[in-house]
Amino acid sequence: MSKYSCFEVQINDGIAHLIMNRPDQLNSMTRIFWKELPEIVKDIDKKSDARVLILSGQGKHFSAGMDFANFAPPKKSEKEIDPARKREAFYHEVLELQDTFTALEECRMPTIAAIQGGCIGGAIDMAAACDMRYCSENAFFKIAEVDIGIAADVGTLQRLPSLIPLAVLRELAYTGRKCDSAEAKSLGLVNEVYSSVDNMMKEVQKLAQTIASKSPLVTRVIKKQINYARDNSVRDSLEYHAMWNASLISHKDTETALTAFMNKSEGEFDDLEEMKSFWEKEGLI
Repeated sequence: MSKYSCFEVQINDGIAHLIMNRPDQLNSMTRIFWKELPEIVKDIDKKSDARVLILSGQGKHFSAGMDFANFAPPKKSEKEIDPARKREAFYHEVLELQDTFTALEECRMPTIAAIQGGCIGGAIDMAAACDMRYCSENAFFKIAEVDIGIAADVGTLQRLPSLIPLAVLRELAYTGRKCDSAEAKSLGLVNEVYSSVDNMMKEVQKLAQTIASKSPLVTRVIKKQINYARDNSVRDSLEYHAMWNASLISHKDTETALTAFMNKSEGEFDDLEEMKSFWEKEGLI
């Protein structure tokens, strides 16, 4: 895999570990970060290199969010641009930034965020797009955008309503106050809190190993169904699930899983197929 500026990527035994590697800059999100993250996730997903992904950050803090120094206003152009056209272009820029974290939500593999220290601003948007979140006792969460005069716009306000009580989300977003690890656990924002970063990473690794031992086709269907059910009615979700089960459930995987369960052993499941475009299949690219 290519060398990245903001991430270190490790893939072992069906587990991809995506590590933010700028601890001296608090793993802040520079311009290149927003390009690299979806590229990495989509590449791993496309090649079926892993069955589960762990996202973590080096150093004292998970991430301080967006690096605003890298998003300074561009130099004024000699050509005067209509303000409405500027706003229309900015609209598409925001959508592109949103897609960075949506890659974590839409990839076929389950995703896990392992959080220590500060999870601030855009880092909450990112963690909220993961399937599960775990943290150390020293972790804290802060929807910081209100302090700089903007509303969080890349996922926090859209995804947290399904994770924590709405009134609490409003309070956190309106005030920008810190939410510590104990409160985050009580709210359901994180699955578990661990006494140290080392303990957290050990337990998250165990969890990832368990997930990787299951049929990747089944975990893919489960993820798709949970995301769909979150956004749709029960009736529509049941019908959607019936169609997916009818088309994707593998009798081979079911037999393997049942045999392993009865024998108290682990089954061996095939990886998902690599995703190729029509042009790749035809050898045109």
